[in-house]
Amino acid sequence: MLVVETVVRIRREHAGGKAIREIARDLRLSRKVVRKAINATEGAFDYHRTVQPRPRLGPFQERLDTLLSENEARHRRDRLRMTRIHDLLLREGFEGSYDAVRRYARRWADGRRRDPGGDVPAFIPLLFKPGEAYQFDWSHEDVEIAGKPMRVKVAHMRLCASRAVYVRAYPRETQEMVFDAHARGFAFFGGVPLRGIYDNMKTAVTTVFVGKERVFNRRFLVMADHYMVEPTACSPAAGWEKGQVENQVQTIRGRFFQPRLKFASIEELNGWLEAECLRWAAMHSHPEQKDMTVAQCLEAERPALQPMLSPFDGFHETSHAVTGTCLISFDRNRYSVAARAVRRAVQVRAYADRIVVRLGDEVVAEHPRCFGRDRTLYNPWHYLPVLVHKPGALRNGAPFQDWALPPALARLRRKLGSGDEADRRFVRVLAAISTDGLEAVEAAIGEAFDTGAASDEVILNILARRREPPTDQPLSVVVDLKLKHPPRADCAIYDTVRGHNAAA
Repeated sequence: MLVVETVVRIRREHAGGKAIREIARDLRLSRKVVRKAINATEGAFDYHRTVQPRPRLGPFQERLDTLLSENEARHRRDRLRMTRIHDLLLREGFEGSYDAVRRYARRWADGRRRDPGGDVPAFIPLLFKPGEAYQFDWSHEDVEIAGKPMRVKVAHMRLCASRAVYVRAYPRETQEMVFDAHARGFAFFGGVPLRGIYDNMKTAVTTVFVGKERVFNRRFLVMADHYMVEPTACSPAAGWEKGQVENQVQTIRGRFFQPRLKFASIEELNGWLEAECLRWAAMHSHPEQKDMTVAQCLEAERPALQPMLSPFDGFHETSHAVTGTCLISFDRNRYSVAARAVRRAVQVRAYADRIVVRLGDEVVAEHPRCFGRDRTLYNPWHYLPVLVHKPGALRNGAPFQDWALPPALARLRRKLGSGDEADRRFVRVLAAISTDGLEAVEAAIGEAFDTGAASDEVILNILARRREPPTDQPLSVVVDLKLKHPPRADCAIYDTVRGHNAAA
């Protein structure tokens, strides 16, 4: 393509009377090019190629279209890189360069993004007031926990005005995790916005109608009412309606999770992520207010946020039956409950990090939540009423294996020794915990050891004495120890006894 200076020279020389043949010879151009430059309007000389020759890619164009279509249908995480697609074509005999495949793929993607009318979709920039809204979304990230690879579910929250971000990792993407992420996110931001923007995740939306009408999950609405938040759901497959958090997912993945993070536990990972959110906010400027960092904008937005009076009691409740061995099955694991709930229906409240088992209004068990499979979590104290009647189970009972006893009880256990009789004596002391309490029993054991007579009889005797109500006033030796029937000092009584014996 000719530069503007050459076109201007051709037109000036031709206007001066110079022949086209001479101009073409002097500038080493074809006469066709010279004529086109002379006839061009205002010196414009643009060349537009109508057909792109593809001598090497042409035979493989149909195959490349198939690979690109299949790749677009995959999940974003599973899509092939363009270098991999080029390698697959090379294996099938393609001899072209990687740049040829990349350029074709870009034009192919541009054509796919156009709507049927032939126009590229356009969007309207959004503007949010301080404290007006936040956006919520999930992503799946690969990390290494305790030396093992693990894919965690990461909750993302973003304030639309200040652009402050909060991320937290969970083993699951269930409703109780959603509740926990909101409670921790609002505490991190220092308040609650007026409106929340979500996609149509099943933990929040039950039914999707045409347009913006939705039926939200009942428990999700209870949480929104607790925080005084108006939930808003995006249109299906319209990620641009919450574009800030969609971009955040990609940004956080590149900045936080690559290369792969390695931590001993998810708790340590979340502590590091929260610190990184603070660091990121302090280091990056606001995209619109260039003279302020995200952290400064967050401080300015906090007065506009609603106060968070208390975190929402975010649990998911289900009903379960207690087996004869005082166990319930929940989420592919088993948990022990108090023996008084055996063979009865209980309600299990699942939180993000624990489960609480209730029998009516009474809590009969609480365990840290286990996310593995086929594990049994025992609390030996749940089986204490059963152990009182079956002391022989102390030795081989599954709940009592590797039982971490309090120091005083462990010392007594070593003192009493092993064997059936020792087990019965120890269980007698354990049984006193249900009536006197663990603290009182430990104090009694300590007193028994101090006297050098540590046995179950001595300990139970100490507990019995401590249960007696104390006297209001100290005893008086003259008054309180006075005999009700004092003896008479009469020696004649002996003569009566002696006379009785002589008569006999």
